[in-house]
Amino acid sequence: MSYTKLAPALRAGSDICLTRAVVSCRLRSTVASPRTKPSSESQEQQVDATCSVLKKAAAQVDHISQTENAWSKSKVFIDFENTKEAYKSKETSELLRSLLVFRLCTFDFLVDKNKELINLSRKVLGKRLFEQLMKMTFYGQFVAGEDQEAIKPLVRRNRAFGVGSVLDYGVEEDLTQEEAEKKEMESCVSEAEKESHGVDHREKKYKAHRRFGDRRGGVISARTYFYADEAKCDQHMETFLKCIEASGGSSEDGFSAIKLTALGRPQFLLQFSEVLVKWRRVFHLLAADQGKAGLSALDIKLEMKQLQESLAKLGLGAKDETQNWFTGEDLGMSGTVDLLDWNSLIDSRTKISNLLVVPNLETGQLEPLLSKFTDEEEMQMKRMLQRMDVLAKKALQHGVRLMVDAEQTYFQPAISRLTLEMQRKFNKEKPIIFNTYQCYLREAYDNVSLDVELSRREGWYFGAKLVRGAYMDQERSRAAEIGYADPINPNYEATNQMYHRCLDYVLEEIKHHRKANVMVASHNENTVKFTLQRMNEFGIHPSENKVYFGQLLGMCDQISFPLGQAGYPVYKYVPYGPVNEVLPYLSRRAQENRGIMKGSQRERLLLWTELQRRLLSGEIFYKPVY
Repeated sequence: MSYTKLAPALRAGSDICLTRAVVSCRLRSTVASPRTKPSSESQEQQVDATCSVLKKAAAQVDHISQTENAWSKSKVFIDFENTKEAYKSKETSELLRSLLVFRLCTFDFLVDKNKELINLSRKVLGKRLFEQLMKMTFYGQFVAGEDQEAIKPLVRRNRAFGVGSVLDYGVEEDLTQEEAEKKEMESCVSEAEKESHGVDHREKKYKAHRRFGDRRGGVISARTYFYADEAKCDQHMETFLKCIEASGGSSEDGFSAIKLTALGRPQFLLQFSEVLVKWRRVFHLLAADQGKAGLSALDIKLEMKQLQESLAKLGLGAKDETQNWFTGEDLGMSGTVDLLDWNSLIDSRTKISNLLVVPNLETGQLEPLLSKFTDEEEMQMKRMLQRMDVLAKKALQHGVRLMVDAEQTYFQPAISRLTLEMQRKFNKEKPIIFNTYQCYLREAYDNVSLDVELSRREGWYFGAKLVRGAYMDQERSRAAEIGYADPINPNYEATNQMYHRCLDYVLEEIKHHRKANVMVASHNENTVKFTLQRMNEFGIHPSENKVYFGQLLGMCDQISFPLGQAGYPVYKYVPYGPVNEVLPYLSRRAQENRGIMKGSQRERLLLWTELQRRLLSGEIFYKPVY
């Protein structure tokens, strides 16, 4: 199979077509690009001067408002310790519940044995009393309600106090470890792999391993889906569709979250991820041949003549053949080839399975990742793309932003690439699709900078959610045991630095273009303050709705509500579902809060401070008014 056949664009069976429309304007790259004017949607925001949350200089932010002729500065002060404002949306009973739940989360025995204790309580109390107990404690703290109607009062109340919602149906299958491992192995191993009996050229990282078949192990803050069949994937899609409708009906400019492992057989994600990584590895090999090893991915520019010589030396194509790979718009104005140009070689082919080809440096040929694909496997791949397309169209119809959650590193290259293709299609006029970047990964900055650069070249709106990450322990254990490089940053401080570096890059892009958008999904107060300061320095006003903040429901209200009341776009991640079906989610919240509460008593201290204030001021029966 010749490399020259890679140029045609992929058109899959779904409406998502992996096409390119390269725009030769590059900012912060080898070719200069004119900076666009700030969007006309930017408006001055009037902040209520009577709001006491703005009076104390705990974190100073200069809001810079754009007028027709100039930017005028108005200083605003956000106090993250003003408990009266932070908890003005809460009844006193809710403060007491928060204190109780957070305190219980600090006891190792209760958290470690939470499943056993839940099962025991359910047997002793019976279904009705058990559900009532959960609604008075953990369920009431972290879950909004049982269905779309039940969550509306909480969503509206939060909205009245400046906080929006990211709706997420929090129901999970309660599988045993053995059941989860069986489902994972069946859904991640193709027919060709079963017949080969392990004799293939697949990389260990991108193959299923029974030892890590239960992807819930070591994961405390992310929901996990296991593939059953195509009908189950259709059910997940219908659930996501209802969630999008609920988000559009209950709040303005809402978000909804989806996971791609819920929408199809994960075998395709494993295989496509391996293909993408192998192609990228060849590019870096060629870069090293030109003495450009060690540069960031976006800074590597391969000279075409040397590239052709290197490819010929590796046996991957003669000069007269490779000169057709990058011509016209593919090569760009700079006369060099960067990683984005290189990636265009695998943009698409007529059949999805034809994507799954990799360069063999020994033979100099393109070879299929697997010896064959069944018709059913081909259809499963297409159905995953079709489901993504249906969800994106529904989000566009209801004015809801769709956030694609990040997952494990052996799935993530494919997830990010497919999300990028949705952005190319649906983010032409406004940001609808948001990708998630896990900043505990060593390659996080390269991933963010490359995607921003591509959006700039092609002229669509970049949308990102930045998180630290949810799979650290699992990823490290898997890498060590199976035998591949640890993808995680060496320590927490390195992850913090990576988070701020990625965030700074996107904020600078907003400053220049006003077409990038980012959600700062963090419970870290220092990260929030860093963001506010950089927004001030870059002249990004909160009313532009370019920078959003996100925290989980029931956590860090002392950050969310002061931000919302000061006019910043801030959102709570709002799960909902029947009590008994969200217990796996609640179990993870207990585990997550154990670490947070042991590391810092700040939130509990603020809750106690507000209770004491209400008691001394005669407001113990305070009811929020909105």
